[in-house]
Amino acid sequence: MPKLIIGEAADADIDAVVALWLACGLTRPWNDPRADIDFARKGPNSTILVGRCRGEIVASVMVGHDGHRGWFYYLSVTPDMQKHGLGRVMVEAAEQWLLARGIVKAMLMVRPENTGVQRFYEKLGYFDQPRTVMARWLDGRDPTP
Repeated sequence: MPKLIIGEAADADIDAVVALWLACGLTRPWNDPRADIDFARKGPNSTILVGRCRGEIVASVMVGHDGHRGWFYYLSVTPDMQKHGLGRVMVEAAEQWLLARGIVKAMLMVRPENTGVQRFYEKLGYFDQPRTVMARWLDGRDPTP
C-alpha cells in the first residue's frame, strides 16, 4: 500500500479535491463541490481531509459532526490507486478526527444501488442501520434522487 500523508485541505488544494471527486463520480448536479468544500472548511465541526502520496492528493474525505453523530461524505481515492487500502486509511483518519472531538458514532449514507461501496464499509465494520431519510430543499427546488 502506498504511504499516505494525511492532513486538512488548504486553499491551494481545492482544485485537486474537486478534480478527484469528479474523477470518482461523486458529484451531483444539485451539489456544488466547491460550495460543499468551502462550507465544510468554515467552522470547527467539519473539514476536508486529504491524503497525499509523493506530494499529490490521491484521496480525500469530508468529515463533520452535529455534536452527537459524526458523518462522512465524499470519500474518494483516485481511480488508479483504488483497491490498495487507501480508502480504509482515509476512513480511519476521519474516525480519529471525530474521536479527537469526543464524537463516538460515525454515520454515512450510501445510495442503494452502490453495492460495492456498501460492501467496502461492511468490511470496515459498518452496518446497515435502517432509517428513513427525508429531505426538503429550503430554496424551493424540486426533490432530487
